[in-house]
Amino acid sequence: MQDINRTTLTPASFILNGIPGLEDMHGWISIPFCSMYVVAMVGNCGLIYLIYYEDTLHRPMYYFLIMLSLSDIFICTTTLPNAFCIFWFNLKVINFNACLAQMFFVYTFTIVESGVLVLMALDHYVAICYPLRYTTIFTNSIIFKAGIVNLFRGMMLVFPILVFIKQLPYCHGNTISHTYCDHMTVAKVSCGNIKINAVYGAMIVILIGSFDIICITVSYTMILQAVVSLSSADAQQKAFGTCTAHIGAIVFSYAPAFFSFLTHRFGSHTISLSVHVIVSNLYLILPPTMNPIVYGMKTRQIRVCFKTLFRTKG
Repeated sequence: MQDINRTTLTPASFILNGIPGLEDMHGWISIPFCSMYVVAMVGNCGLIYLIYYEDTLHRPMYYFLIMLSLSDIFICTTTLPNAFCIFWFNLKVINFNACLAQMFFVYTFTIVESGVLVLMALDHYVAICYPLRYTTIFTNSIIFKAGIVNLFRGMMLVFPILVFIKQLPYCHGNTISHTYCDHMTVAKVSCGNIKINAVYGAMIVILIGSFDIICITVSYTMILQAVVSLSSADAQQKAFGTCTAHIGAIVFSYAPAFFSFLTHRFGSHTISLSVHVIVSNLYLILPPTMNPIVYGMKTRQIRVCFKTLFRTKG
């Protein structure tokens, strides 16, 4: 094994092999991922600029959208450039500490994104069910504090993972069959007991996923009840249109993530490793790609401001 400290059995670096079994197709596989990454970066940066530029978008809903876009940018930028180095230049070596840093940012901002979706669901609930109290509930101070608490939640939950990974002995080698430092993929390279890694990882996914999804489900159940009771058809259509964009973002965020989690732990013998790696990359790049498209198409005020901005620039 290369670069091993014989005292601690901690490698100086890992070797990321990319997508196992499809090494000859890395160049072709990189095309759709690169296209999605460009769309994600342009879309999210454009959305942040638009909200900052347009005074009419300086509202709580759009501040949460900025948080979502920032999370998306951090998630895909932490992993995709590293994958492109593997696909295009065969640069597979990643420093051990850089691997831990990548793991920290990926999982922290994945949890942050889930929390932002909950905050956006609560924002829609208050806006539709308690419109007269909306501005007093979602003040700038409350929004800032909610963002900080959400970020702190992600950091505190992910930090133990780094401790567990750092304490493992790596006497089986330092080669990882992945495009980035996935928690359980790295742990499985170890020759130590990884039960605590598996249990803690599953606990985070189940507790955070269940809590956030329950909050979102309850919010939208109450929203639908309020929308149905609206007498105006135009008001119902506007409320449904606003909620549809958010529900679409939720589907794009949670579906690939849960599929990756379940296949990693229960489908390792039935689903090939290459499929798992591809899905693991998709759940990191798909939400950042689709979120600005979904919100741009479904949110009328963003469409109007986007057209106005281009007319002004023209």
